Amino acid sequence: MTARRDLTLLHAVAAFGPAALAALLGAVRGLVDPAPAALVLVLAVVAVAAAGDRLSGVVAAVSAALGFDVFLTAPYLSLAIADPADVELALALVLVGLAVSELAIRARRERAVAARREGYLSGVADLLDLPDDASGEVRGASVARAVGQVVGAERARWHAGPPDRRDALVAPDGGLTLDGTPRDPVREGLPTDRVTAVCARHGAEVVGHVALTAATRIARPTPEQLRVAALLVRVAAPRAGAFPSPPHRPEAPRGPVAL
Repeated sequence: MTARRDLTLLHAVAAFGPAALAALLGAVRGLVDPAPAALVLVLAVVAVAAAGDRLSGVVAAVSAALGFDVFLTAPYLSLAIADPADVELALALVLVGLAVSELAIRARRERAVAARREGYLSGVADLLDLPDDASGEVRGASVARAVGQVVGAERARWHAGPPDRRDALVAPDGGLTLDGTPRDPVREGLPTDRVTAVCARHGAEVVGHVALTAATRIARPTPEQLRVAALLVRVAAPRAGAFPSPPHRPEAPRGPVAL
């Protein structure tokens, strides 16, 4: 199931789930006061918002308020509310649900950022832990693995030499271009029909690149992730044997120097 289908399903749950829960609470409303029932509905809103996006939280909050109105306040099975206290409780349900949903969304984003940075550190640590006698092939594979982990690509491989002219390119500043046109990686994702190349340069010459593939799963890296990927390739590529060795300079003769 794709991420878009998952989100569509979650929106459907947000629209009908809290209202269905309110209907269940309404079946035993003689045993449950409106205030505790409202708290249960708030928890349902938070659960939906924590699993989805901001729209999910808003839809869930509205659904919970409508369900509370119809099933838990008199006159029942009607959008009218006779008791002013129940009106205040319904409004509080919406406001608290929206506020707590926003907090849940921010907490989830902070966890995602922390996990992404942990991935950065893990990739760098893997590169630093390689033994000094590791071959260029092993180092190149390690560079590609670290870059793929940072970007979230489906597949990553190291190749010597420049990329294909049809490939999308990651700039050192984290920008992404395809056929010379800037592309928004967060909104559009990495190309699924092209390879995305993160190049290593020696001066003006491209001496190697990491080829990223996202054929069956759309990867949406941020510019920060792409910038880190470019930095990893730039720093680690020399250790992968991508750069040519400096020319040998013969030692000067050790005999007496004629004046």
